[in-house]
Amino acid sequence: MRQIFSIMSNLKQIASQVRRDVVRMVHGVQSGHPGGSLGCADFLTALYFKVMEHKPDFDMNGVNEDLFFLSNGHISPVYYSALARSGYFPVSELGSFRKLNTRLQGHPTTHEHLPGVRIASGSLGQGMSVAIGAALAKKLNNDTHLVYSLHGDGELDEGQIWEAMMFAAHHKVDNLISTIDWNGQQIDGPTSQVMGLGNIREKFEAFGWTTLEMNGNDMDEVLATLDKAKSLAGHGKPIAIMMHTIMGKGVDFMENDHNWHGVAPNDEQLQKALAQLPETLGDY
Repeated sequence: MRQIFSIMSNLKQIASQVRRDVVRMVHGVQSGHPGGSLGCADFLTALYFKVMEHKPDFDMNGVNEDLFFLSNGHISPVYYSALARSGYFPVSELGSFRKLNTRLQGHPTTHEHLPGVRIASGSLGQGMSVAIGAALAKKLNNDTHLVYSLHGDGELDEGQIWEAMMFAAHHKVDNLISTIDWNGQQIDGPTSQVMGLGNIREKFEAFGWTTLEMNGNDMDEVLATLDKAKSLAGHGKPIAIMMHTIMGKGVDFMENDHNWHGVAPNDEQLQKALAQLPETLGDY
């Protein structure tokens, strides 16, 4: 029990530092997407520090390791922080976010050869198709590791997602775990007003997926649900997790406000945000 508590405590501390990284990165260049990044900090922390079997000694092919694909690429700040903090590249490089001629572009790209990034994900809707391809490749290579992907709920407005969902179910891509960040917000407003999505879980089930649901801002629940998802792999169906998060989680004036989808905090707002996010691993 003491060991479990220690793991949980450590993960929560890492998530707090990741959130600090996010607000500092977007503030530093007055550009970027803090809202969704803050909401997904617990999930990315759980994946990279506990759940996935992965190799910071990066190999683009990803043989004999779990793979992750970020489809909603605008939340690159949280992705970069998770990669750096888990050893893919120096934490100090986070300070180069969105600057010219650096590897940490606003949306992840591949021509900069940033370790950990396997696809460019600036255009929404494509990540699930790529993840399916990677999962099928693992099957062909008799590689029993899993493929994970993350998507925004607003991203489900893209038709390619639904084509990919049909393909994955039809071809029994059961080594794929796709998570939907169901925060109810997108850049133009609440998803219910922009384009109502209805019950996302029921739609995935109708498309032939096995589904789970979780609070993405509760580390215990994130770990338990991801563990359950792993146990369901290999049973003939792709797996989808409906992850309820709060946009801007951890910074009270950003929470549940779509206006923070792609706006950077000013100097005063940065200090207010950092005061709410304990520094646990040391700032870059």
